[in-house]
Amino acid sequence: PEAGATLSKQIPSPSTLHAQRLPPQRALVMGITRGKDHKRRATGGKRVALHKKRKHEMGRPAASTKIGAKRVHTVRCRGGNMKYRAMRLDSGNFAWGTEVCTMKVQIQDVVYNASNNELVRTKTLVKNAIVLVDAKPFQNWYQNHYGTEIGKKKQKGVSKFAEEWAEKHPMKHEETQKKFAARQKTRVLAQSLDDQFSNGRLLACITSRPGQTGRVDGYILEGRELDFYLKKLAVKKNKKSA
Repeated sequence: PEAGATLSKQIPSPSTLHAQRLPPQRALVMGITRGKDHKRRATGGKRVALHKKRKHEMGRPAASTKIGAKRVHTVRCRGGNMKYRAMRLDSGNFAWGTEVCTMKVQIQDVVYNASNNELVRTKTLVKNAIVLVDAKPFQNWYQNHYGTEIGKKKQKGVSKFAEEWAEKHPMKHEETQKKFAARQKTRVLAQSLDDQFSNGRLLACITSRPGQTGRVDGYILEGRELDFYLKKLAVKKNKKSA
């Protein structure tokens, strides 16, 4: 009897053998899929799953890029291609379309997202998010290009911009004078943009995909598009104050 007892202890049960064959993480983790076999039809009918999940239908967790010191992970994809998963980004290239000027500027805040307010609360950088960027690089470029001060704040004293600019750009040649005079003729700056320059921050739209390319690039909002988002933000502000 004692020998039989020891023999039964040594032989593992079928369930134990099955657990030993399958690693615990493989048995518990479900894969993310982009397939639609598990979704119902538009009419409400169920689809018959003709096959299980496939590697080419695989999905991955969202990057949820936040504002912070640059941190980018690389992801090896199908065919040996690489994706650049931005975890944290704090700056990017933004274009000022009407002035044909692109600057690398700091991203300061996420203020609007048409798809989900949760992405605004968590300050997540995604494509088409409306963000606030530093206006100083664009302001410096504009003032040097046109020789005109913009974004003036109400000051008690007289501005010294004209004197400082004259020192940096002495009009020694007639051609230089003509060049700046020609620029002044075509110069147009909307009041809504000038107000933003005085606050030191510009509204911009992200056009890149930070979770795929590892970059956050976009353009400065202008014209009717800027007016649209200013109204949206004003409504949002009024709701909070109410």
